[in-house]
Amino acid sequence: MTASLFTNVHVIDGTGKAPFAAEVLVKGNRIAEIARAPKSIKAPDATIIDGGGATLMPGLTDAHAHLSFLNAASLLDLTKLTAEAHVLETVKVARLLLDHGYTSMFSGSSARLHTDIAIRDAINAGDIPGPRLLAATQQMTVTGGFGDLGREGVFASIMLDGPDAFRDACRTAARAGVDIFKIVPSAPGSGPDPLAEDTAMTDAEVAAVCEVARQRHRRVAAHARSAEAVKMCARHGVDMIYHATLADDEAKDMLEADKDRVFIAPAMGLPYARLRDADSYGVPTDDFTRARATKEIETVSVNMAELRERGVRVLPGGDYGFKWNPHGKNARDLSMFVECFGFTPLQAIQSATEWGGQLMSPGLGLGDELGQVREGYLADLLLVDGDPSQEIDILQDRDRFLAIMKDGVFHKAPPSDPIAQQQAAE
Repeated sequence: MTASLFTNVHVIDGTGKAPFAAEVLVKGNRIAEIARAPKSIKAPDATIIDGGGATLMPGLTDAHAHLSFLNAASLLDLTKLTAEAHVLETVKVARLLLDHGYTSMFSGSSARLHTDIAIRDAINAGDIPGPRLLAATQQMTVTGGFGDLGREGVFASIMLDGPDAFRDACRTAARAGVDIFKIVPSAPGSGPDPLAEDTAMTDAEVAAVCEVARQRHRRVAAHARSAEAVKMCARHGVDMIYHATLADDEAKDMLEADKDRVFIAPAMGLPYARLRDADSYGVPTDDFTRARATKEIETVSVNMAELRERGVRVLPGGDYGFKWNPHGKNARDLSMFVECFGFTPLQAIQSATEWGGQLMSPGLGLGDELGQVREGYLADLLLVDGDPSQEIDILQDRDRFLAIMKDGVFHKAPPSDPIAQQQAAE
């Protein structure tokens, strides 16, 4: 069994607690031992990685990932690719995300039917590098709802109407092997309010999806912006609620009552980047879009700060994969959690590590064993040049990752000299 011993590191364990000096021993794919300074670990057969005072922390989780959204200005732009070319480009994205310290990805939907499944299976087989991935369906919406691109069943969305149609689609997806059913209960409304939202799916349709999920041990994720959509999701047991933009007091009470089960991911990367970066990518932003993005950031910031205070798990995952919000920028979410929601850097890291592990584990068939630097946990680890608990922005710089380990194996090996050296046998 291979073994690696990290020495001279400061550990951020993922629980929100303060960093501590320690040595950490990895055997096989598990963290075998942690010794807080001044204690040390004797492991004569281990490869020693002298961290030189760097930070050792858990790998990151993106809770709203779209690996097959290839930084296009519009999802319809991706239809210019053949299915085969699309898969090959998604392979590159999987590697890029692992290069940026993301060892787990909870998919927010697949652009094409079965693309997520193919990528997940290739990663699991060791054929391509990439994060642990829970594969999703295409987003399942209603006729005329958000995501109805007029290309039914062909690309990005599946249009369904009535509980039986949703139930049948979920059973078919379960047979194909997806981990996550993605639904779209809400849709942009009309009128002078730029953030107006309708509730497009019916209560019975959401209930049908969750019924199949319970029967087939799948997860449900939902694009839910309107208050009623959030309440439908909470009522029927949706696992991951995206956006929760207009959650009212009743919705927040329901989320708080179910805080040990439900997860929220506000997906703020898209409006945040639209305001700040769209022009530099040559993407025009009209006055309505700018007003909507501005109001969304203001509204969501207040709601997420309140949900955090209520003990609801709010996770990063910002709809990366669009031209103005490209893959590789994902760790910007952690900085937004600090800047916009009032998280401390350690709380933001906890949301992407411990809570990310809690989100991923049921779909991976795991217990509580992912997302922390803790004895017995899976060795998904980052060796970071600097202290993210003091400077959260450094996690956006892939060059600050001195080493990236997933499942006990180095995706990015530490420098061979002077940090890593083979300890002489005693």
